[in-house]
Amino acid sequence: MTASQTAEITGLYRYPVKGLTPEPLPRVPLRRGETLPADRRYAIENGPSGFDPEAPAWKPKIQFLMLARNERLASLDSRFEDATNRLTIRKDGQVVAAGDLETAAGRAAIEGYFTENFESELKGPPKVQSGRDHSFSDVARKVVSIINLDSVRAIEAMLGGATVHPLRFRGNLYIKGWPAWSELDLVGQTLAIGQARLNVVKRIVRCPAVNVDPETAARDLEIPATLSRHLGHMDCGIYAEVIAAGEIGVGDAVAVEEPKLV
Repeated sequence: MTASQTAEITGLYRYPVKGLTPEPLPRVPLRRGETLPADRRYAIENGPSGFDPEAPAWKPKIQFLMLARNERLASLDSRFEDATNRLTIRKDGQVVAAGDLETAAGRAAIEGYFTENFESELKGPPKVQSGRDHSFSDVARKVVSIINLDSVRAIEAMLGGATVHPLRFRGNLYIKGWPAWSELDLVGQTLAIGQARLNVVKRIVRCPAVNVDPETAARDLEIPATLSRHLGHMDCGIYAEVIAAGEIGVGDAVAVEEPKLV
């Protein structure tokens, strides 16, 4: 991919609670060294993990409820309100739990729902966890995940024409205009979106979570295995770190910066 190949943001999402509903955003400020605001701010601990909210440190996703193992999470519709820290969870259109995640009572209301309804999948008492500005990312750094829609279309072809909902990949930015798989060659390069700059740091190795349909909660595809069979790897998407602040939004251009001459 060359610096002249400019792409466009077609979707922008955050995930306030790890494993729960993505929330679309029209525009969002990016801060240096941070995720999208409130992205993976909370997680539901699946039994004691040793996570300390006063000294938050990365823990593997297996310690929390997650789509890779708990696909029924996709059947829930959750919404988080920044002003009140209130999470509302609906099932089949009906509110099944709600609470302020910054209060003990609010967290208990959410935990009570999962205690009652996810009993067979729990390794211990479920607990809503957060830690100041900690992000419960799948990787031990604060990143923005980027999905190339042409790569998703290429996966559909590998699957014989099956429809692959892009939100299976739970990305923050969805991009059109890059050739399929060209994003995987961007590691080490800088992306420019308005005033913001992002350094691409890693390819995303896909786990079984992408096999779950985000609309039906059915585990109905075998995407990592298909990628491995066709490409020899299970990568789709890239992680990037914000190295210069700026506001970004749907419709913004994404350019690969030319390296500065020394």
